[in-house]
Amino acid sequence: MSDLREQFGDIDIYVFDQLLRRRIAPGMRVLDVGCGSGRNIVYLLRSGYEVFGVDADPNAVQAVRQLAARVAPHLPADNFRVEPIEGITFPEAFADVVISSAVLHFARDDAQFMAMLEGTWRVLKRGGFFFCRLASSIGMEHEVTSIAGRRCRLPDGSDRYLVDAAFLMQLTRDLGGELLDPLKTTIVQNQRCMTTWVMRKVA
Repeated sequence: MSDLREQFGDIDIYVFDQLLRRRIAPGMRVLDVGCGSGRNIVYLLRSGYEVFGVDADPNAVQAVRQLAARVAPHLPADNFRVEPIEGITFPEAFADVVISSAVLHFARDDAQFMAMLEGTWRVLKRGGFFFCRLASSIGMEHEVTSIAGRRCRLPDGSDRYLVDAAFLMQLTRDLGGELLDPLKTTIVQNQRCMTTWVMRKVA
């Protein structure tokens, strides 16, 4: 077990699934948007991928830089930047893969959500792979309390910006994306829901 933890870190099982299906493959440039301390990129760093990350938390970026320096010392520290999702400084069409895991649901309102999403989408190449996992109301529509617009309180007491299936499908069309998997939602003991949204950028 310790060998697996060393190789893969605390990777999201749904990101691991995409690795197994070779949607994230060697030779691809990967950008982790909201990378935190790097839980989803340990394997990628160890396997020689060209990895980049952004996070608004300086402590998180410092941690991921230290991780990269230890297991992938060939990568420049500037691959990992302190910046908001809506203000990513990497150029347009930069990455083959963009990972956005448990990030977008921290948006304050519609305007910030769209700015974060559009900033994320902008850096993805045409034909690129987008993996997103975010809080939703799917399957728990009657268990959440609206605060303002899509900002809701969940039964676990947290406040999140919640999407639903119709909204995600509309966004997929508006962005010029194509679903690679059906929307998949995990309900955690009637406390919260997390939906996996996986697309290819086709336009």
